[in-house]
Amino acid sequence: MIKEEFNKFVKVFKGLDKQVLVILVSIAFLQTISWYITSRRFFQNNLTQYFPDTELRNIYEFAYWFIGDFITYLLVPLLIIIFIFKKPLSQFGLQLGDYRFGLTLSILFIALMMPIVWIISASQDFIFQYPHLSLARSDWKIFIVYEVGILFYLLAWEFIWRGFTLFGLYEKFGGYAILIQMIPFVMLHNGKPFAETLGAIAGGIILGYFAIRTKSIYYCIITHMGVMFMIDLIVTLRFRTSEYGIGLSSILNIIKELF
Repeated sequence: MIKEEFNKFVKVFKGLDKQVLVILVSIAFLQTISWYITSRRFFQNNLTQYFPDTELRNIYEFAYWFIGDFITYLLVPLLIIIFIFKKPLSQFGLQLGDYRFGLTLSILFIALMMPIVWIISASQDFIFQYPHLSLARSDWKIFIVYEVGILFYLLAWEFIWRGFTLFGLYEKFGGYAILIQMIPFVMLHNGKPFAETLGAIAGGIILGYFAIRTKSIYYCIITHMGVMFMIDLIVTLRFRTSEYGIGLSSILNIIKELF
């Protein structure tokens, strides 16, 4: 009986689409590696003893996270595409695509998000959450280096979900692939401010459609990075000026304090 059931089990998987099977299984493994090995948590639990200087330790913690997930979420999927699927990277969103539409919509979306980010950045949830590297709030050099690190992280983040997963599943599932990639995207926002996690549902769907519409992930990266940079910058400006209002007077006070 065991042999018969095992043969049935094997038969089920033999009938599956190879590319879909590899993508779904690999993202399960890659996300697990990210959570347990290339995360800040792993660094905090296993590597902090090598950095007695607290400030230096915090910087290396984020460097470890950015580099680790860059390898996990970008380089490994690229190797899978090249050596297992043997397909051009352009089929997975690594091309300019419809750049006129992409750039236009990216700019419009970022502009639309500005007043929203300004309002929600006044909440305690965002003040204590961003930038993730708290040292970036008080040192502009560290802030710039941190934002470059975030850019590399988002390159990998967008590729694993909007490139590898979305484009890899789109041929088989069509528009449903947009919803499929949205689910892990939202789940990985758990623990962040409630408004941000809730917004990730709409954000995941919009970015998924955006990638399919432009045939590229580059404009998703521009949009995502634009919003992230805006959040970090505004929260940092609020922190440095102790201004947490949302009215016009608060904007003027921040400008006055800075200049």
